[in-house]
Amino acid sequence: MKRVLIVILIICSVTKTKGQDFHLSMYDAAPVFLNPSMTGVFDGEWRIHTQYRTQWKAVNFKPYTTGLISFDMPYKKWGFGAQLSNFRAGIGNYNAFQALASAAYTVPIDANKFHNISMGTQFGGTQKSIEYQLHTFDNQYTTTNGGGFDNTIDPSELFAGQSIVIPELNFGAMYYYSKQLSKFNPFIGFSAFNLLTPTETFFSGPNKLPMRFYTHAGVRVNVTEHIFVLPKILVMQQNTFREQTFAIDAGFYLHEAETYLLTGLVYRNRDAISVSVGARKSHYIAKVSYDFNTSTLRPFSTGRGGFEISFTYMKQNYKPKEGKICPRL
Repeated sequence: MKRVLIVILIICSVTKTKGQDFHLSMYDAAPVFLNPSMTGVFDGEWRIHTQYRTQWKAVNFKPYTTGLISFDMPYKKWGFGAQLSNFRAGIGNYNAFQALASAAYTVPIDANKFHNISMGTQFGGTQKSIEYQLHTFDNQYTTTNGGGFDNTIDPSELFAGQSIVIPELNFGAMYYYSKQLSKFNPFIGFSAFNLLTPTETFFSGPNKLPMRFYTHAGVRVNVTEHIFVLPKILVMQQNTFREQTFAIDAGFYLHEAETYLLTGLVYRNRDAISVSVGARKSHYIAKVSYDFNTSTLRPFSTGRGGFEISFTYMKQNYKPKEGKICPRL
């Protein structure tokens, strides 16, 4: 009965429908995913990051899943990296596998090299596939024996294929203040995705994938030597779809254990509230989060949203240099 009500809700709201890309609640835990200009912007030799998210398990037979792994490293004023990500959703096993390479260049704009501007680009491709034979269509509905779907009936849909490959080109820019002993470390960034607006369709139509834009900003406030808070905002725009995210992170340093305890709270406007906890020790950062749904789907999801986990390993320099602070921590 729950699934029937969900279908009715979708049909009744068809005149005003908003789509949603796969997204991350801990979006800045994956810096290369957020903004190409963050490639190599950290104090270390190299960094590897993995992240996994599952969402809508409460209402979907097959939930949305997101998995990614990235590697990046700084080289003088440059940063180089690569990212593999996979997105999967739905009973038709819709799948998008993406491979990207990225490069960034950082320019100090003052003599002390505290104020920095970084610019970066990403390029690669995405392979999208779907098993449309697993879907049901309106003309396959039969009224005999109480009604039901018969997948053996020809759906009369003219699919051009089950798999497509589209090119990807993205760009990003960011300003950040990197003085380590400062009370405040602000940053602001902008990124643009799908700059080539490639054709994206399993049919033969001219459907174009619209550009997607991110604006993110925040400031790390060093309350004491051992405590920091980091309020931040993310605004996403793609065609008429707009999403706003407001968040605050906090960290407390345990001196004896040489470990940062981390926590965070995210509010995604009219969609979800996410709570995260984690720790940073030596070369490692690990975090987990959970979304509590607050949208109009809440009566059917009973508040349940998505589970997410991230892990980062950074190979540190033996003699760290003052200058580069990753804006997320």
